[in-house]
Amino acid sequence: MSAPLLLNASGCLDALATPDVARSLDGFVTKTITPEPREGNLPVRIAETEAGMLNSIGLANPGRKRFLAQTLPRLRCLERPIWVSVGGFSATDYAETCAAIDGCDGVATVELNLSCPNVDEAPEGAAEIVAACRAATCLPLYAKLSPAAWDLTEVARAVEAAGADGLSLVNTMRGLALDPRTLRPRLATGGGYSGPALKPIALAAVYACARAVELPIVGMGGVRSGLDALEFIAAGATMVGLGTILFSDPGAGARIRGELALEVAERDIAHPLELHRAAHSSLQMAGSSFDNGEQQMPGNRQQSTA
Repeated sequence: MSAPLLLNASGCLDALATPDVARSLDGFVTKTITPEPREGNLPVRIAETEAGMLNSIGLANPGRKRFLAQTLPRLRCLERPIWVSVGGFSATDYAETCAAIDGCDGVATVELNLSCPNVDEAPEGAAEIVAACRAATCLPLYAKLSPAAWDLTEVARAVEAAGADGLSLVNTMRGLALDPRTLRPRLATGGGYSGPALKPIALAAVYACARAVELPIVGMGGVRSGLDALEFIAAGATMVGLGTILFSDPGAGARIRGELALEVAERDIAHPLELHRAAHSSLQMAGSSFDNGEQQMPGNRQQSTA
């Protein structure tokens, strides 16, 4: 399985603290970098739930200048393709960081964090931000989108038209957990929800967007096993991101890679990507609620009444 398949989800792995974990993957995605340093939200920042985790980190990062001068040179020692996650509070913020990264050794891809639930978003739409970044860099651009958008496939089409080279699906969803004793929020600002319960939502997003656009997709959200990874590939992902599982099982990359190889061998195929979009051959799931409420079947296009 030589083709790149496994990445980490941005913010779920400190590659400098655990380089062996990073090297067990096919590429490393950095924490989101903003133009200026950010301390992030006040503690408490993480809360476990019954079926996942809430985080309210708030894009804590060293800022663009320090990242380029200090962090990026150290990340090159991983000898893995580096995906730089870029954030900001305006299209200009994003574009200026992309311009600064353009041409940097070791940087393979830019992932545009267009959907962090823990900070205010840029006033411009996703397509406008992608267009600004496309003008600023020749690096591949992956747009990281939220499953909370009611018109997710329209957003996917818009960023494709604006020059995105791929999609990262999905970011966390905003959630809330209460302290059972005080009945107050466990995280002051709520947080982004991730973990096993996010998987069906993420699969649906990948499935819908794979039908809507021709872009490669990094699928992520609740991946815990080789079968989970294979399901994302079958839904339309070409790469798979590991997130929350890395907190509880830092060795998940190697384990999931091994499990994925077994899943492939049991199906008597040579590579997981031979099952890319396998789910789309089934008529049972021809429609998707993400696709603007339209149920699409061969020879039949009608509005859903659900």
